[in-house]
Amino acid sequence: MKTADLNNTPTTVDTGNDSIVIVNYLEGIIGGRTLDATGFTPAVIQAGHVVIKETATGDFKPMPINGAAYAALPAGHTIEGIVVASVLTSKPFVGILVRGTVNKEACPYPITDAVKTALPLVRFIQD
Repeated sequence: MKTADLNNTPTTVDTGNDSIVIVNYLEGIIGGRTLDATGFTPAVIQAGHVVIKETATGDFKPMPINGAAYAALPAGHTIEGIVVASVLTSKPFVGILVRGTVNKEACPYPITDAVKTALPLVRFIQD
C-alpha cells in the first residue's frame, strides 16, 4: 500500500547575521517581492544579497553568483536593492532595501563597485 509523508521536512535558516548586515533600514520596495530563484543553487538567499530586475519581464531575482563572488550582471537586468532578511530559496519572499546602511563585510559576497554605483542611496560601511 502506498503511503505519503504529510510532515514538512524541517529546515533552519540561520538569521544570526541579518541584523549585522542591515545596519540601518530607511526605505525599501513597498511590499517586498517574490524573487524568481530559478537556477539559484544555494538553499538560502542571505540578508545582504543583491537583488536584480529583468527589464523585459519585471521579474526580480537574486544576483547570480560564481563561486565566492557575484557573477557579471546579466544583460537586460538592473541592480535594484539588497535583501533585508535571509530566506529559503524555495520560498523567496524578500524585503528589499533601497536606502539605508549595509555592513559590506557581513554580506554573503563582496560588494562590487557596480553595486555601489547602482545603489547611490545605500551606504556601504565596513564594521
